[in-house]
Amino acid sequence: MQHLLSEGPLLNEEGNLSEAGYAFSLVKKYSRDDIKAPNLRIKEWDYYYVGNNHVGVALTVADNAYMSLVGATVFNFDKAYEKTKNVMGLLPKGKIMMPSSSVSGDVIFNTKNFSFHFTHENDKRHLVCEMKNFDGEKPFRCDIYLEETIKDSMVIATPFKKPKHFYYNQKINLLKANGYAKVGDETYDLSKDSWGVLDWGRGVWTYNNTWYWSSLSGVYKGKKIGFNLGYGFGDTSAASENMFFYDDKTYKLGDVKFDIPIANNGSDDFLKPWKFRSKTGDISLMFEPILDRFSSSNVVIIKSIQHQVFGKFHGYVVIEGKQIYFEDIVGFAEKVRNCW
Repeated sequence: MQHLLSEGPLLNEEGNLSEAGYAFSLVKKYSRDDIKAPNLRIKEWDYYYVGNNHVGVALTVADNAYMSLVGATVFNFDKAYEKTKNVMGLLPKGKIMMPSSSVSGDVIFNTKNFSFHFTHENDKRHLVCEMKNFDGEKPFRCDIYLEETIKDSMVIATPFKKPKHFYYNQKINLLKANGYAKVGDETYDLSKDSWGVLDWGRGVWTYNNTWYWSSLSGVYKGKKIGFNLGYGFGDTSAASENMFFYDDKTYKLGDVKFDIPIANNGSDDFLKPWKFRSKTGDISLMFEPILDRFSSSNVVIIKSIQHQVFGKFHGYVVIEGKQIYFEDIVGFAEKVRNCW
């Protein structure tokens, strides 16, 4: 059984989740002022990925209380190439003023070396970002509009075993894209057959967590197809974050398992084909990796190991007793461990 959230405040007077479960929109109201945990444990971010089967761009603005992060990545899947630049700052502690909802409120973060604007304009999201010296001396710029094409999204309120710790998350799939990214004189066309996803996260995390997340948005034989699959942290007994979007309808899924191949040395072999499956058999997917956006950092007690792998999916999801098959759509799957 999975619990559907009701409307109301996200947190109770003690700073714990008033209710754990899932929804199709932000029915729970998040307020940073309601948090009772130490200020340095709060984490708030907006992450966008926009792409097609040939190129893509990822954009991040995060206020993790003790550290801010602004990042951009460009992808060329035909050449199995990616370039990332992240800029970190110390002790923002809410000064970035991340909005309390994804529905309204803008993210505006400017310094002398970068400018990231995530704004709402005429029922669309407008992403305008610039970074100096992104690739050597080459600057980065993007100007992208995103338009929602389905009414539902994946929303989950997840508690941790530690009191006053929680994660409130929304993933908006199938955002129709129109725009471009540019590095120096090279342009990445993000208009034709391009789709975006927003990962909107707010919460108070425990120190050591590993998560698995996969996302896809696209069209197959004239039908919109998207999914959000993930697991790995917190108490998800009230609901999973697994949803399938097909032809303007949303379907809630149960469990999922990412089968990542194991190399001879016992470590994950991220660039070999993965399998995605569920106990009930309603998820059966193959994932053929193209590239692994890998990053690792270890600064005193702060550690992060991230493998965000991009590639092509094929397989099926069973909805209402029918197999929905699709193939050759680029999406991503990741395994991330953070000690933060």
